Amino acid sequence: MRRIGIYVKKDAEAISRADALEKWLISKEIDVLRVQSYGPEDTEKEAAGIEEKLADEFICVFVLGGDGTFLSASRWLGAHKIPLIGAKFGDVGFMAEITGETLFAAAQRILENEYVIAERSRLLVKVVRAGSEIAEETVLNDVVINKGALARLANIETYINDHYLTTYRSDGLIVATPTGSTAYSLAAGGPVMHPGVQGIIINPICPFTLTNRCMILPNTVNIKIRLAKKTTDVFITFDGQQVLEITDQDVVLITKSPHPLKIINFPDQNYFDILKAKLLWSGGPLK
Repeated sequence: MRRIGIYVKKDAEAISRADALEKWLISKEIDVLRVQSYGPEDTEKEAAGIEEKLADEFICVFVLGGDGTFLSASRWLGAHKIPLIGAKFGDVGFMAEITGETLFAAAQRILENEYVIAERSRLLVKVVRAGSEIAEETVLNDVVINKGALARLANIETYINDHYLTTYRSDGLIVATPTGSTAYSLAAGGPVMHPGVQGIIINPICPFTLTNRCMILPNTVNIKIRLAKKTTDVFITFDGQQVLEITDQDVVLITKSPHPLKIINFPDQNYFDILKAKLLWSGGPLK
């Protein structure tokens, strides 16, 4: 029996549409795994026992929610090779390929194999303290190091392939994937990077030195970050989903994840059209 997952935001409209989609899929003799999304405020116990039911033979997982729900679903999938497709039910939906209104038409196209799969690179982030790993996360958008509300400028020492680059004196530092280039990094003045580009963005947040600007690096590099001595009240955030306070005793290691995320695309949908629509760019095609 073919299997499809549904990952649903805690939202009345999304839950109602998920109910209808589940019934429709069952009528098509599709086995459905339904999961309620969890977020930073949850203990993630809601997903306990569900992950072990995941298997790579799933056709796909529908994600009903906004970008936060999509990021949560990406974390939930982990290393599984199951493709995701996002349906927008929220204020922000840059990662959504479809809307609630086109959900069933998209599902029919998927059952008829009228789609392609694109890969989105992710980052593997490890935090090491006193020689022991205290955190390991895979992020689709970005990892952000920023100061607390009452902290002074953060002094962030940055190394590329163990070669010292610079010490950013800034409100923080964003390390982003091409997918994350349209998120926090864009708001901080970073570039838009096509998801097919194999790169990593390093973007300081409000740097004290005006010549410290955003950099685009190949995603084959190893990035090492540590705080200068006596730098306090600094936090690291993973995809806006998890947060951890770090000190000058910690080392943050960032590399390309060996497990890219698979996303379902439809051949008649163009990335640049979606980009223009989401970013509200003006202008139309030349005639």
